[in-house]
Amino acid sequence: MPNRHRHWRFQIAAFAALLIALMQVGPAFAVQPDEVLDDPALEQRARDISANLRCLVCQNQSIDDSNAPLAKDLRVLVREQIKAGKSDEEILDYVVARYGEFVLLTPVLAPHTLLLWLATPILLVIGLIIVVMLFRRRTAVAEPKPLTAAEKRRLNKMMDQT
Repeated sequence: MPNRHRHWRFQIAAFAALLIALMQVGPAFAVQPDEVLDDPALEQRARDISANLRCLVCQNQSIDDSNAPLAKDLRVLVREQIKAGKSDEEILDYVVARYGEFVLLTPVLAPHTLLLWLATPILLVIGLIIVVMLFRRRTAVAEPKPLTAAEKRRLNKMMDQT
């Protein structure tokens, strides 16, 4: 019986290791071998830039993770710009000029995007204020008020009648 338990534990551990390995390899499937640059340093730069660009078809993936044809075109464009000697900032500026700020996975911090950056903290603070107010109201309702003198007389009168 103990050997059977060890066998199951080994299978579960092997399955978990396989799942973790597959999750690590998943995003690498999008970049095709013909896209990869020969220089590992330049390829890493391309991957870093691609990881910050949104796939305009998938929208919730970077172009590095997407198999969409437009994502492939953008990956190739990034690599061409790198080969041309452009800096990371110049490449991002070029892509943003061509496709708009929506192509960036992380929006820029600018006056026109301030609401995007501040909406979550503002809504969180408003939510906390509402929760505190409701909690205070609930505890205030739960505590009974002391009887007034008139209410005490009326209660005593009612008690005497029974």
